[in-house]
Amino acid sequence: MKTTTLLKKAQNGEKLNLSEGIFLYENAPLNELIESAHNLRMQIHPEKKAGWIIDRNVNITNICFSFCKFCNFCRKNSAEDGYITSLDEYRQKIHEMQKIGGDQLLLQGGMHPKLGLEFYTDLFSSLKKEFPDIKLHTLGPPEVVHIANMAGLSYHDTLLSLQKAGMDSLPGAGAEILVDRVREIVSPAKCSTDEWLEVMRVAHQINLPTSATMMFGHVETMAERVEHLIRIRNVQDEVPAGHYGFLNFIPWPFMDEGTTLLTKYNISNQTGARDYIRLIALSRLILVNIPNIQASWLTVGQQTGQVCLHAGANDFGSIMIEENVVSSAGANYKMDADGIQQCIRDAGFTPKRRNQLFEDFIPPEN
Repeated sequence: MKTTTLLKKAQNGEKLNLSEGIFLYENAPLNELIESAHNLRMQIHPEKKAGWIIDRNVNITNICFSFCKFCNFCRKNSAEDGYITSLDEYRQKIHEMQKIGGDQLLLQGGMHPKLGLEFYTDLFSSLKKEFPDIKLHTLGPPEVVHIANMAGLSYHDTLLSLQKAGMDSLPGAGAEILVDRVREIVSPAKCSTDEWLEVMRVAHQINLPTSATMMFGHVETMAERVEHLIRIRNVQDEVPAGHYGFLNFIPWPFMDEGTTLLTKYNISNQTGARDYIRLIALSRLILVNIPNIQASWLTVGQQTGQVCLHAGANDFGSIMIEENVVSSAGANYKMDADGIQQCIRDAGFTPKRRNQLFEDFIPPEN
């Protein structure tokens, strides 16, 4: 295989297979990957703009039976500092978000052993009744699998109930690496690769918008990262005509501070800025059927994020008014609305505030 031939193939929108993706990842010079990914990005998004959004990440609960080896956030059901966010707390957090122009809640938590489908449908419908303009980007495939199992329902019926109650979109949480060898090491209590992908497949069938993610830089191989990308792309190929599917892909590096992977198994974050940029570029070249690639400035910093805008990424994500999970493992970068826009401008792009569907944001009428 030749690097030049494969890069041209990707730039033409043709799909790289697994062996081709691995070859590029392991052999292509970084500058050539960056140039090719940027060329493809400009074909997909000809305007030199980068998206951003204002939302708030509110954790439904910190109680979770999974205890993934990379997570410092979860607590046992009996823990003194365990909590379930109350409606009054949601009201306060929503009002704070609305004051600075935000209109989306990223609602996630964990696999609480006692919270079933009725809890979530009641929560979503209550929030929608009081705040009808708020978008709920909520849960993730592992939580959906858990809720469906508790209720004895199919993924289809579970997602349909959540959607009718107010779920507007489904994040790609809990993907980590979509290879069971890896999942059995870092998150053995979570759903399998096939279960994660099946939840997303069903979400696309009922036209529930989704995102895809990857947390990398721990026990996986480079080949397994590429395998992850190919599996996401394959599910995107199955999206029914006219349905949303995966709107974006967001990779971020494993944050190791205080995690079990580091303290017990001596597994630290194995990535740096060059590694992250390389993965962003490869993601753009492989995921030719997913429209948006998002740079995780929260975990890699503003400067690396800016370079990613020249390496295939076209979105800078959220200002993240509140984030508790990766922050608890060492992600400490912060930006407000002015800061994120200036950061995009300094990288040579025009900031484009967007909504949840990656459309231009239209402020609500007063």
